[in-house]
Amino acid sequence: MEKLLIFSAPSGAGKTTLVKHLLKTNPKLGFSVSACTRAQRAYETNGKDYYFLSPEEFKTKIKNEEFAEWQEVYNDNFYGTLKSEIDKVFAQGKSVIFDIDVEGAMNLKKLYKEHALTVFVQPPNFETLAQRLKDRNTETLEKLEMRLAKAKQELEYHPRFDIVLKNDDLQTAKLNAEEIVNAFLAQ
Repeated sequence: MEKLLIFSAPSGAGKTTLVKHLLKTNPKLGFSVSACTRAQRAYETNGKDYYFLSPEEFKTKIKNEEFAEWQEVYNDNFYGTLKSEIDKVFAQGKSVIFDIDVEGAMNLKKLYKEHALTVFVQPPNFETLAQRLKDRNTETLEKLEMRLAKAKQELEYHPRFDIVLKNDDLQTAKLNAEEIVNAFLAQ
């Protein structure tokens, strides 16, 4: 069986940047595109960044058991991993890399056990994380406050992960991420 590398962290910790770096530098990895019900941002592409679904479409896929994992992250705002995405990457002979929230990471680990490695990307501190989210300027103040409250909760999950990767220096974090991935794929 191919392996699953699950990168997770609160929004703004740098997990997406690290996952994109790993995809560029490691041809053995394929990305699992998540599905969500949030609004598509101007710079995002459906099917590349996310599969953007209506809440009704998402709920139908839940009912049809099409997800390996899913959760309602915010009120009526769903995120999940389609089984078909994992199968598509495995069919290419690659291991799957994920960029998902902490609950999704825990659910995938429970499902795939020793075939999955969970990596928690830890920001230098909460203040830096908050500033990164504010600097994005992609949300209303209300949504930003919701994200920050969720981030505080998510930071408590780090002991449940296989590895905690501190991201206080991006270049060092990239190198450490490469080492983590290479070691796991070599097992």
